[in-house]
Amino acid sequence: MSFFKKIFGKKEKEELDHSLEKTKSSFFGKLSRAIAGKSTVDEEVLDELEQILISSDVGLDTTIKIIERIEARVAKDKYLNTSELNQILRDEIVQLLAENNTEEVEDYLPQGAPRPYVLLVVGVNGVGKTTTIGKLAHKLKEQGKKVLLAAGDTFRAAAVDQLNIWAERTGCDFYSKGMGADPAAVAYEAVQKGRNEGYDVVIVDTAGRLHTKINLMRELSKIKRSAGKSLEGAPHDVMLVLDATTGQNAIEQAKQFTEATEVSILALTKLDGTAKGGVAIGISDQFKIPIRYIGVGEGIDQLQLFDKVAFVDALFEKNVEG
Repeated sequence: MSFFKKIFGKKEKEELDHSLEKTKSSFFGKLSRAIAGKSTVDEEVLDELEQILISSDVGLDTTIKIIERIEARVAKDKYLNTSELNQILRDEIVQLLAENNTEEVEDYLPQGAPRPYVLLVVGVNGVGKTTTIGKLAHKLKEQGKKVLLAAGDTFRAAAVDQLNIWAERTGCDFYSKGMGADPAAVAYEAVQKGRNEGYDVVIVDTAGRLHTKINLMRELSKIKRSAGKSLEGAPHDVMLVLDATTGQNAIEQAKQFTEATEVSILALTKLDGTAKGGVAIGISDQFKIPIRYIGVGEGIDQLQLFDKVAFVDALFEKNVEG
């Protein structure tokens, strides 16, 4: 894990702590009030905890799972102290994430990835999709990778321009057929260019369509097939970008997109702007799709690899320590 530790250093830990501050303040403020004056974890405390988890956008199904696990702990130890509740809750959430497919990754480019590694990026408008692409391109460029950004969102001229600006800003190459072009053709030709010109990574943007419009969602399948025709096995990952500030709506978007295409990884943005950071726990648990990246600020450097232990530690740290 030495390379991961090099990526996840003191600066990254501070950024993660800061990005979860609103979630932490909201969650633990409610939890402190719920256990005030109580010495043991009883049914009333568990009922309060259930409401707190739901209001923190952990989600009903995941909340029930967590509460049942804590109830089992309480059944073993009839006199479980409320001062232990934070640590027990932390342990159960880490265990829950460990049981899912959210794994620690050591590099912004997956170990053993083919060359070129083709990443298809999906998500609704406004979630920070193009910005996430730009931040990821920056991280890859810093590691000496040759990166091509492909403008597959051909429905909005602004989207093409925005991706081009990110390409210039990060020193990556840019491929576009202009507004109104067939996105599947963009994907096919960008992957061909990636193969022919020795790129390490090809990132294909897609239109930020509403997840309720099934006819538009079907187009994702066409884009995916075109990439596969250009290079067998491509795209190697389909990344769904979700905005943490939307809470339960992010879970609904994840549901719709996973039904429409084979989403293999997630990026969760805007954690620093919300008290709904608990949504990361619910999404990981419900969809069994690994969270690969998290956005912890607006800066070009403020994209991190998701580390479940570091995430939960940052959520609980102050309270466990004091």
